Amino acid sequence: MRVAVIGQGYVGLTIAVEAAKAGHDVVGFDVNVDLVERLNNWSSHVEGVSDSELKSLFVAGHLMISATPSAIGRAEVVVIAVPTPLDSNRNPDTSFIEAACRTIAEHLSQPILVINESTSFPGTLRNLIAKSIEAMSVTPIAHMYAASPERVDPGNSEWGQKSTPRLIAGLTPEATALAREFYSPFCENLVEVSSPEVAEAAKLFENTFRQVNIALVNEFAQIAHALRIPSREVIDAASTKPYGFMPFAPGPGVGGHCIPVDPTYLASVAEAAGVPATFIRRANEVNNKMPAYVVSRVKADMGGLEGKRVVVVGVSYKSNVADTRETPAELIIDELEREGAIVSWHDPLVNVWRGDISTKLAANMADAAIVVTKHDAIEIEDILRAANYVFDCTGKISGVPCI
Repeated sequence: MRVAVIGQGYVGLTIAVEAAKAGHDVVGFDVNVDLVERLNNWSSHVEGVSDSELKSLFVAGHLMISATPSAIGRAEVVVIAVPTPLDSNRNPDTSFIEAACRTIAEHLSQPILVINESTSFPGTLRNLIAKSIEAMSVTPIAHMYAASPERVDPGNSEWGQKSTPRLIAGLTPEATALAREFYSPFCENLVEVSSPEVAEAAKLFENTFRQVNIALVNEFAQIAHALRIPSREVIDAASTKPYGFMPFAPGPGVGGHCIPVDPTYLASVAEAAGVPATFIRRANEVNNKMPAYVVSRVKADMGGLEGKRVVVVGVSYKSNVADTRETPAELIIDELEREGAIVSWHDPLVNVWRGDISTKLAANMADAAIVVTKHDAIEIEDILRAANYVFDCTGKISGVPCI
């Protein structure tokens, strides 16, 4: 199939590469000219996609990346894989999806299958994407539409595009069948559901489940600390029950594109339908306040932070990846600076972030070290040598204060 993938971020590049490896003729499109130039120089920015893999697909002619929207014009299948962030008021922002619809409407003159992989609220495919493309097209075109929300977990070597079950549903049986034909060469387990709305809602519910349970364990960790009970030992003890319990670990907040964002999309559509989403909103609130809680613990232990040197260890949102999207480290650093601390950060996987360069860990470099993310590449001994006081958000360093 001739395929175009709109958006070449973590999701889009991954799907473009896997589709090209499976034998599809793929064009990746992105409006970020610098990103396109980097990819055309065979330099990957995504965990699990190697530079050599990009080069081989380019040389074989199975993949090209372009910042020119007309490059998608010959496609039979167009996959929308663009960001669906929150705006400055933390409300859903579908502007990237709307821009993708405009690109499709302006540059596709033949009937195609449009697949939405971008995470959004139920009804996005039917009421936003299909209606927008039809309204913006110069002449009526009988496109087909399907939803297959992405399930990309950066750094996960066990569950990738091939092994992770993929939900699919079209607006018509023909669209569902064509989506199956597209995905089947590189996805082992395709799960058809009854409607795109089911697929869209399932993606939101998956990550809302995680957000709510992480909030519960974070709130419990605060309760346990006030009661002078070790929260992680309690969780381990509860985990000995062989049924009816699933352990989650407390932490400094939530990061990445999914968990901090998806529950808000679900809460927003629920409230628009007249259903209060108080449980989801409370979970968001608890996790969003965890960075401030971490700093309050450090401030109490240190007797204040004004003028204190603090190094934040690990600024990506999860261990062993360089992804800093929605990382709680950012809020922790901002909070530390508001308290008057002199802040530096160390992360060997990120290196450059927010215009700053990672600081090397050195003996007695700081008054305090806050471990937000523990990569395998960061030695515990180096952290302990860096400061006399260490606060661990990960539970991986024994004998120091932790959440």
